[in-house]
Amino acid sequence: MIIIVILASCSESKRTHICYNSASSVISYGANRLSSLLESTGYTVETCQDNHNIANRIVILTVGEDLDELDQKLVLSNVSGIKPDGFKIVIEGQIIYVLAKTERGGMYGIMDLVEQLGPSCDFSKIEGRQIDPTFSFRAIKFNLPWSPYRPGPATEVHMETCRDLKFWESFLDMMVENRFNALSLWNTHPFSYMIRATNYPKATPLNDQELNEWRTFWQALFKMAKDRGIETYLVNWNIVVSPEFANAYGAKEYDDRSELVRTYTRESVTQLINEYEDLTGLGVTLADWKGNWGHDKMTPIARENWIEDTFVEGIKNAGRKIKFIHRAVLAGDPKEMRRVIDNADLPDKTIVEVKFNWSHGHSTPNLSLTHSNNEGTIMKDFWDPKPENYFIAWMIRNEDFFVLRWGDPEFIRDHIQANNLEYVDGYFVGSEGYIPAKDYSHNNHPHKTWEYAFEKQWLFYHLWGRLTYYPEETDATLAKAFEKRYPNVNGLTLLKAYSLASKVPLYLASFYKGTWDFTLYSEGFLAPWQVGFDDQKSPFISIDELIRHETLDSRYLSIRDYCQLKNGGLKIKDESITPMKLSQNLQETATNSIAIIDKLRSPENAPALNSELDDLETWSHLGFYIADKIRAGVSLETFRLTGQEQLKHKALEYLLKCVGHWENVIRLTEERYKPMPYVSMGHPEPKWPEFNAFHWKFFLKDVEADIEFVRNEH
Repeated sequence: MIIIVILASCSESKRTHICYNSASSVISYGANRLSSLLESTGYTVETCQDNHNIANRIVILTVGEDLDELDQKLVLSNVSGIKPDGFKIVIEGQIIYVLAKTERGGMYGIMDLVEQLGPSCDFSKIEGRQIDPTFSFRAIKFNLPWSPYRPGPATEVHMETCRDLKFWESFLDMMVENRFNALSLWNTHPFSYMIRATNYPKATPLNDQELNEWRTFWQALFKMAKDRGIETYLVNWNIVVSPEFANAYGAKEYDDRSELVRTYTRESVTQLINEYEDLTGLGVTLADWKGNWGHDKMTPIARENWIEDTFVEGIKNAGRKIKFIHRAVLAGDPKEMRRVIDNADLPDKTIVEVKFNWSHGHSTPNLSLTHSNNEGTIMKDFWDPKPENYFIAWMIRNEDFFVLRWGDPEFIRDHIQANNLEYVDGYFVGSEGYIPAKDYSHNNHPHKTWEYAFEKQWLFYHLWGRLTYYPEETDATLAKAFEKRYPNVNGLTLLKAYSLASKVPLYLASFYKGTWDFTLYSEGFLAPWQVGFDDQKSPFISIDELIRHETLDSRYLSIRDYCQLKNGGLKIKDESITPMKLSQNLQETATNSIAIIDKLRSPENAPALNSELDDLETWSHLGFYIADKIRAGVSLETFRLTGQEQLKHKALEYLLKCVGHWENVIRLTEERYKPMPYVSMGHPEPKWPEFNAFHWKFFLKDVEADIEFVRNEH
């Protein structure tokens, strides 16, 4: 059924019509967003049943609708070369057509119209264009606070917010605006909060009323996502059961390989799929409780056999087909994974998630590590030969900035250009230790005009979503989002400041190798669990740890290696990025960023804009800090090699400057940000019991301790 919406005002010149398929909830969502924009500028909305006899209209057409011959010919002649999530806007006189192969593509075309019209609904700004997405799969990784992978105060604080459908409505709207088309929800054991297993009714901690409330929540969430063209996936870790199941049926909560747990898991998979018809798919992890370590280690064959016997068989036994995510994390043997996917014979391509540079994807765009085994080996057999029944989706983890805003379109485009290979068709972005729900870091302050954490970090999602959809999108178009928020700001100038300041954590994480989550926290200059030399003094990265640590990107030289080459008179490769070159890059980046920030400061600025500028200036002072600490490290290590006392004094000069840089970081953050839980505080084996809250001010003593350490060097 085609509905024509008449938009009329007192001025006939503003009268227009929207024609769309009202039977499609996805297209209807887009049409409602367009109607709401027009209503906000004074239009009234009416409906009409005429399609072709109205000169002034917007028409949304997709392949597969019940169209008349003229519309069918029009859409087919225009969309033959368009990808499923793409669209084409065609302008013929006073008629604007949005043409697409799929409902989601049609919705994105409508959203493009909304953005082109802008707050003033200026139809003269609309341009015809065709947009084809680069990747078919554009997902957010969202860790859930119940049955969590990372328990602790940084997770528990989100319980209420993540049960609130108003939060999810806002989050899903954001996903549509930024062209994300998949929401992956992660926890260790989802079943006990979703079903009462038929043969294991005591596996859930919930009574019937509580379980019904949870069912209502899940059904509403999955339906809201589906109505927006967003796929939903549940991703778990293995082997895990609920404490209630373990107690009631005599199992171990973790790493129980018994037939009892296999049967329970397989039946739960089938029941979950059958009870939640709007859920798109399931994902599996071959870790962390699957004999990956220790004496009782499972072979890759045994781990894959367990997945095949539980999840894959459970999927096959269900009453409908779903999609499947197989994580490469600790899989250990690509050939065994291929065997399981081949045997599964699923109708849709399986999505194989590979962690790009382990837990620190915001580092270098060069693939330096994965997490396919405990050593981080890059196993090319996952994609060579090119798979036919699955594709690779890079996981870009963020364990490096939870507080300060971030956004660097240059890095994202470089990443896509380097890694958009023939076997790649998707990206995940998200965190293990950070849930973007409740904003627990910000004080009540005039700057705080947002409700949820993701709204504060809006540019992160804007850039990752829009650029994985269409990397050719110009900075000018991306910057319009700033001008919509802050009408008096130059959006391109602000985006440039963001891009410069946001390089600071990328430089650090490329230079200071991190592997799993807690091995690096860039915005805090912390490495609570070192993977190299550990002086056992603090989670803060000391000057000695900085000197002795290896790099992530092989182009970078560590301080120790650089000083040994330099002191030995050995040749340094032209393509190498030396510590001194890195410190220069950091200095220039931070200087240029602050120069732009100073120009953007104004008494007329909105409070939230000032907050964004304060975050960028904080990054810049962190850049100055890292640059001078690297210089101090080079001076100190060269002093150790040569005994030249003036180099020790030079190191002290740099470290005294570091104190000033860190004091500027505190100045910019102390009033706005309160001490907050850091994710490592929930680790079952806390390494730093005294580290019970994060704020930069708590680590000034460590910044100063570097000075005393160098003074005592002989």
